Amino acid sequence: MDTMVPDNTDRIVQVENLGKRFNGLVAVDSISFTVRAGECFGLLGPNGAGKTSTIRMLYGFSPPSTGTIRVLGLDVATQWRQIRSRIGVCQQENTLDPDLTVFQNLLIFAGYFRIPRSLASERAEELLRFFALEKKREATVGELSGGLARRLTLARALINDPELIILDEPTTGLDPQSRHLLWERLHTLRARGKTFILTTHYMEEAAQLCDRLVIIDHGRILVEGTPARLIEEHVGRSIIETAGPEQEALRGFLHDHAVDYDELTDRLIIYNNGDTAIERAIREDFCGRQCIFRSATLEDVFLRLTGRELRE
Repeated sequence: MDTMVPDNTDRIVQVENLGKRFNGLVAVDSISFTVRAGECFGLLGPNGAGKTSTIRMLYGFSPPSTGTIRVLGLDVATQWRQIRSRIGVCQQENTLDPDLTVFQNLLIFAGYFRIPRSLASERAEELLRFFALEKKREATVGELSGGLARRLTLARALINDPELIILDEPTTGLDPQSRHLLWERLHTLRARGKTFILTTHYMEEAAQLCDRLVIIDHGRILVEGTPARLIEEHVGRSIIETAGPEQEALRGFLHDHAVDYDELTDRLIIYNNGDTAIERAIREDFCGRQCIFRSATLEDVFLRLTGRELRE
């Protein structure tokens, strides 16, 4: 259940009526949300939904067309330099310097924040240990695997000990082991009181990490809430997937019992809110070629709200 919205002193980010247009194209369409101190807040949406445009406006890379953004109590439009010194950004792209070693990448980046060299070196060594990169200390970026490079990118984003950390698709392309390692490190940072904004295409990742999230499509916020509440409200507790010759009869059964479902090309996706009698009837009378009974997930919510068609 969602907690009450706290007073302004607990709001790390406040976005009001934010809009972004590119040559008449509306990328972000008057969205508003708040990020609270110490939470992980998710921005989810299909490709082209407006997530990255929103993220870039949050850290001052791209100016808003309309609306206001306040980060750590400061106005992004006029105080972005002060804001950048207090936040960390882990971008989608690999922006590491390929000519420098792992340690040098951290040390040079610390210089952008005017961190004294002795303190920068101390923080760099600590981050190398934290992300299990000590053995790659003298390796160049070109020698790193994708997982190691992402860990270094996140370590670099933490070199200034930021109060807010923005993670834009932090685990894209990583193998499961690397992804879970990063999740563990993010959980540890959360326990230390860090605040996160996360964009991701991995719904399991969002469910694991996010306290609250919004789903955006066509530049607008569709829903906002905790992962658990969004699942219960929009798809129920369990999902039944069916395929086979019994589909026509099953449609009639679902209609008669007011059970919600989506019809795909070759199967039905049935949204069941814990009704064991409905589940038993489907299992006994309508499971022919294939029936899958499983718990509902955040991915079911995402697909139901944004559709299943491919996005460019």
